[in-house]
Amino acid sequence: MVDTELLSILVCPENKTPVTVVEQEVVDRINAAIASGELKNRGGEVVESAIDSGLLREDGAYLYIIREDIPVMLIDEAIPMEQVSA
Repeated sequence: MVDTELLSILVCPENKTPVTVVEQEVVDRINAAIASGELKNRGGEVVESAIDSGLLREDGAYLYIIREDIPVMLIDEAIPMEQVSA
């Protein structure tokens, strides 16, 4: 789990809004989309590895992945949530 003190200071690198940890159900949906080979990040590359968790931008548009307790706060690596069905 990502350190709570770190989480309290993390913001979206694009618009500087807060990010929150997503529920496991969202992680499961994202990992299912990754397994299907259809999920792309903002940079247009297919996401090939499952995620451990994620940080959702305040407006819900993008998710920053967490792997091995490390948030990947790179704009091009973010997952556009419009690809992940509810």
